[in-house]
Amino acid sequence: MAGSVVGHFSYGEITVTQTPEYMSVSPGDTARFSCKSSKSVYYSPRSLYYLAWYLQRPGQPPKLFIFDANIRESGTPERFSGSGSGTDFTLTITRVIEDDAGYYYCQQGVEYPLTR
Repeated sequence: MAGSVVGHFSYGEITVTQTPEYMSVSPGDTARFSCKSSKSVYYSPRSLYYLAWYLQRPGQPPKLFIFDANIRESGTPERFSGSGSGTDFTLTITRVIEDDAGYYYCQQGVEYPLTR
């Protein structure tokens, strides 16, 4: 699987930085992506971190698969997990398969404009 993230975006007040920019792993391996925001994405009225992960495959729009930092969207395999708090978040994909290849994005949702 080859997975990529786009490294640095700054459209609004919160800057989001992802690493690594490119990753190549073998089937069965574990892949980890990091997402760091310049400010906390904690949303106190709901006691949640507004941080989402998207996967975009070639020729397709981005697809949400984790929201509120660690909640899997319906249909997302348990191999995908999100963790973190404050400004530091991690996407972990265990037992990688070929179909996991694509571009992975994190996006903060606590301030507008949304940044990824």
